[in-house]
Amino acid sequence: MPFLRIFPVLGAITMVFALTMLVPMGVSLWTNDGAGLAYPEAMVVTFVAGLAMRSAVWRVGSHVDLQARDGILLVGLVWTILPLFAALPLWIYFGTDTQTPLSFTDGYFEAVSALTTTGSTVLTGLDQLPGAINLWRCFLQWLGGMGILVLAVAILPMLGMGGSQLFRAEATGPMKEAKLTPRITETAKGLWTVYCLLSLACVLGYWLGGMKPLDAWMHMFSTLSLGGLSSHDASFGYFHSPTLEWVAVVFMLLASCNFALYFVALTKRQPSRIWRDPEWRGTLALSVGSSVFVAGLLIAKGTMTEPMEALRVSLFNVVSVASTTGYSTVDYTTWPVFAPMFMIMLSGVATSAGSTGAGIKMARMVMLLKQARREMSRIIHPRAVNPVTLGGHVVQDRTIFAVLGFMLVYGGVIIGLTMVLLLTDMPFDTAFTAVVASVNNMGPGLNEVGPAGNYAGLTDFQTWVCTLAMILGRLEMLSFLVLFTPGFWRK
Repeated sequence: MPFLRIFPVLGAITMVFALTMLVPMGVSLWTNDGAGLAYPEAMVVTFVAGLAMRSAVWRVGSHVDLQARDGILLVGLVWTILPLFAALPLWIYFGTDTQTPLSFTDGYFEAVSALTTTGSTVLTGLDQLPGAINLWRCFLQWLGGMGILVLAVAILPMLGMGGSQLFRAEATGPMKEAKLTPRITETAKGLWTVYCLLSLACVLGYWLGGMKPLDAWMHMFSTLSLGGLSSHDASFGYFHSPTLEWVAVVFMLLASCNFALYFVALTKRQPSRIWRDPEWRGTLALSVGSSVFVAGLLIAKGTMTEPMEALRVSLFNVVSVASTTGYSTVDYTTWPVFAPMFMIMLSGVATSAGSTGAGIKMARMVMLLKQARREMSRIIHPRAVNPVTLGGHVVQDRTIFAVLGFMLVYGGVIIGLTMVLLLTDMPFDTAFTAVVASVNNMGPGLNEVGPAGNYAGLTDFQTWVCTLAMILGRLEMLSFLVLFTPGFWRK
């Protein structure tokens, strides 16, 4: 049968995912927070399900190399099926240890939000939740940040399976064929090594800045993944610490940039490569420049009067939203209306390809701007040869066509899903920003779903629309939508 060979791989990934539940289970047992019983049952169910998928077609699992279509289908299945298992501890805990069971819709939404690093939530009373429950939510973001599939690629050879197509299907950005090393497995390991090194530096920075150890780990998970889930209802504003805000800004900016750059700079011992990268410079300039602009707007409008305070508050919140993290220290929806809308728009373009962020990505925007400039130049000089370049390399026309196609689908998805939410009588600004925030995997929108609220007030149908938007954003639209075309399923 077509695509049968993906099931051993899907089963192996599910089994590995089951083992990740040992982390919150261990924390629960260590702190005796009462949530530990939710994890053994969830872990057993997940592991057995993975074993069943792997055993059902065991012979196919030996030395299989995934084809392009296999990789695309597998990625789509992983990001829709894994949240079911990720939500199990939440359903078990809220169903047995509390008086308010978590519905299937809300549990799945919470798990998708975590794994796609969106950071939206339907939960309240986070400060009263057991540490292991909050840790699991944040840990899921860290796993999803670099992509659990990239981790899987690093271990698939040990299971007798190839993973090159899986890596290409999971990779984000316009140029998916680029490899950092001759072997895809080594590339995946290298990216995860950089990710882990930055994670250790981040948790150390938070701990030295005054966070308690468990809070430091949880907020490291959601900072490096650009996810933004917190263990506190007040989000990052709970800490009231400028020092911690500066630490967060530094690591949000670092995670907004291409991890491949750090890998190359580390292995080649050429840190100057980072600064020479136009996408890195664009991401940094746009994030910091926009923060200064918004600070000036707040002062000009009389919202804030102290320049340094305005700059600090603006820098943290603008970088947080632009990087698709979604932390907040204030309710920025009370700022002049231009500011929050401008910040949400930034979430689509301010992160680099190869980062843990989502949205259009800076590389695509640079290509589009250069393509527009080339077209204007052709009007004046029809015979001129003016190729589009990025980082000193000529961008092939097929890449530009792919970017244009992505932009068309990106805009169509946002408009289409917004119109669907409007059919439910949701206010326009709430509907539009909820869709944009979900597609960009950023989290908070405006009004009911803003930084002072959450997604708990949405109907089940509205919640499923936002869930679909998050998955589409994580898989960059085309890789998911192609599954619904007849041609994909033909032999």
